[in-house]
Amino acid sequence: MIPKIETLKFSDSNSFFLIAGPCVVENEETPRKIAKRLVEICDKFKIPLIFKASYKKANRSRLDSFTGIGDFEALKIIESIGSDFNIPTITDIHTEAEAVLAAEYVDALQIPAFLCRQTDLLVAAALTGKAVNIKKGQFLSAESMRFTVEKVRQSGNNNILLTERGSMFGYQDQVVDYRGIPEMQKNKCPVVLDITHSLQKPNQSEGVTGGQPDLIETIAKAGIAVGVDGIFMETHPDPANAKSDGANMLHLDLVEELIEKLVTIHKAIA
Repeated sequence: MIPKIETLKFSDSNSFFLIAGPCVVENEETPRKIAKRLVEICDKFKIPLIFKASYKKANRSRLDSFTGIGDFEALKIIESIGSDFNIPTITDIHTEAEAVLAAEYVDALQIPAFLCRQTDLLVAAALTGKAVNIKKGQFLSAESMRFTVEKVRQSGNNNILLTERGSMFGYQDQVVDYRGIPEMQKNKCPVVLDITHSLQKPNQSEGVTGGQPDLIETIAKAGIAVGVDGIFMETHPDPANAKSDGANMLHLDLVEELIEKLVTIHKAIA
């Protein structure tokens, strides 16, 4: 299944789609560099691409953590990337007001995992008419996501994606239960596997989330083999100095090699 977004290329390529980009808009140069490279890779392998970047981060562990360069400035950068590269874009929202604001600049809205049960937020996202990607809460079962889907559908929007991003395993670890992918596909909407946030190590004593980026390829390969419709990843040319989630990002230089391997696996099981 492929999400319904007008500017999405290669929708008939019979491939998985990719949602990828930096965690947050840090400046104008970095997301443009990332988008340019992602477009090159996805054009090469005929992968439908949705460019992802958060225009603000509302769920940081510490008050002094980076949250963004300014809402309107960041949204305009995402909008210009979508226009200049002719690719659809997606960003996170956290409140009903943000849904209305962000919908003016992007093609799809993303509901963070910790907000996936917020009824007012889901309804507001649905009413924009944009595609809505809902990340499964780390605290929810795959089966229970059907109620989240129903909230959006009953609000008049059937253009829904669901994203698996791991389940809490103790206080500082997460695991991916791959049984949840076919379970969520029962909702008749595309199911995505987040291969970077699934490897987060939250609640660290220093207040900065850790991660295991060395296992990104392992998680991704398994997801493709199970039959996910899409892959979500955050990537950066310098993860060690990224302003958010650098500990679990994939280095931009490694993206093409990973995509090539995933395409090979996808063709083998098709």
